[in-house]
Amino acid sequence: MILAFGKLGLEVLELRADSTASPSGSTADLDRLVSLFTKERFLFVFTVNFFPPVSEVCNIYRILYVCWTVDSPVPELFSPALSNTCNRIFYFDRAQYRYFSAFNPSCSFHLPLATNPKRWNRVISGAAASDRRSFSSDISFVGSLYSEKNPYRLIKDIPAYAEGYIRAVEEAQLLLYGVNFVEDMLNENIMDMFLPLVPDLHTPLCENSPAAARYVLANSFIGCDIASIERTRILTALAAHFDVDLYTASDTSELSGVHVHKPVASLTEMPLVFNGSRINLNITLRSIQSGLSLRNFDICGCGGFLMTNYQEELPELYEPGVEAEYFSSTEELLDKCAYYLDHEEDRAAIAKRGYERTVSSHSYDIRIAEMIRLINSTI
Repeated sequence: MILAFGKLGLEVLELRADSTASPSGSTADLDRLVSLFTKERFLFVFTVNFFPPVSEVCNIYRILYVCWTVDSPVPELFSPALSNTCNRIFYFDRAQYRYFSAFNPSCSFHLPLATNPKRWNRVISGAAASDRRSFSSDISFVGSLYSEKNPYRLIKDIPAYAEGYIRAVEEAQLLLYGVNFVEDMLNENIMDMFLPLVPDLHTPLCENSPAAARYVLANSFIGCDIASIERTRILTALAAHFDVDLYTASDTSELSGVHVHKPVASLTEMPLVFNGSRINLNITLRSIQSGLSLRNFDICGCGGFLMTNYQEELPELYEPGVEAEYFSSTEELLDKCAYYLDHEEDRAAIAKRGYERTVSSHSYDIRIAEMIRLINSTI
């Protein structure tokens, strides 16, 4: 992103904060920001995801605050600071945009994510042949199984009725792609059962907004549990028929038949996996309800063949069956993996067209230029 800003002639001053700090911010970091405002003049302040204290400081100093979400959920979006007139908020997921833009309509935009194909080309072309071979796969998946970061499974003493109800909702949701109904299923009765059990539902944001509490429970808790179940089931089903390589730091004790590897370095090894895998599997978190996660763009930007679950925005960004492939059930995934592993020319052609579409339409240079254009349209 910084490189893309620079190509537009914008000089970027990077303020490095504690990587473990929460979006609520630290006093020291905010003091540094205020100090900069007294010494320098800025067109805007930019962050990845929404930081309410940064918005508040920018609002006081009448400086534009620009943010681009890359995650879902982002509970901080429920902050009253979301309505500040200094904000220019770009949502990567259209469903997220629909949900939150009502709080600040004139300052909200939908902007899909992107990647940097030139960077990946340098990594891939500069890699030793032995390294490229070591990361080759028939089917690969890079990511978490959420076994180590599933807060839902840490909730104690869930009433039997609530546990059964949530499990039924999860099983129903697992059958459908392109539609997310978990949040809608959390009625007042279920929320009343969970409120005393979940400390995270007693933050100022959640206590001031029942909608925020429902959003957090549905996406931060139940969504993670669905991801854990879904990824384990899909990988196990694939491994029963194909060679599957998994790169993860998660507990994989529940998997069977999967070739498990340690995590890969995002900037130097992950591109080799994407480029060297015949099929790159993406399984989107259900909290990302319509858009494409960063992983989709990175796979295609590395020249990899993308096999992803169906998302509402997928046909707008990659033509299914032409530039990428999707599945809407485990059975369809198995059938398509069998087909493309047996039809190398078709698979390679889709990967090539997906790469070309990424270069022409989905680079950071293109997205940041669009971001600046939209910002200028509001000034």
